[in-house]
Amino acid sequence: VRPDINPGMNGLLRESPQPGAGQLFSVFGLPRVRIETPKSPEGRTEYAVELEGVDIYNPVDNSITSSGASKVAAWFLDGDYDGRTFCITQAFFPDRSAWDKLARALNGKDGPIDADRFEAFSGTTSLPFPAGKHRCVAVKVIDPRGNEVMSVQRLGH
Repeated sequence: VRPDINPGMNGLLRESPQPGAGQLFSVFGLPRVRIETPKSPEGRTEYAVELEGVDIYNPVDNSITSSGASKVAAWFLDGDYDGRTFCITQAFFPDRSAWDKLARALNGKDGPIDADRFEAFSGTTSLPFPAGKHRCVAVKVIDPRGNEVMSVQRLGH
């Protein structure tokens, strides 16, 4: 979208003498995910999502930047995505530097932090979950620059 497309943006964006240099664009990306199907102790089929990373398309130079899951600031799972509304059922924060600060801050208040819980919330594999009514899962990823991208996957039958 060019800034002159919307008259309400007049003067808000810097004009550039180079064609295309002052254009706005949306970031396009896609989380790389893998769906696993572990069995519950009762023998029911459950699913788990593994976040492998995220690919971000840069329209300025027509390139794709890939990053591993450990570079993701946060990722969220909707275990029964209806195709319209994303409802977070699980949340993870793989950037461990933020967790270290939080753990230090909380350690003195209510006793030591459960290291296993921090490990689970900083992981790249979701907790197991059963297929929901819509048999669809959505993964929303926030990268370190604040870009938000989403992937939707159908669950097997």
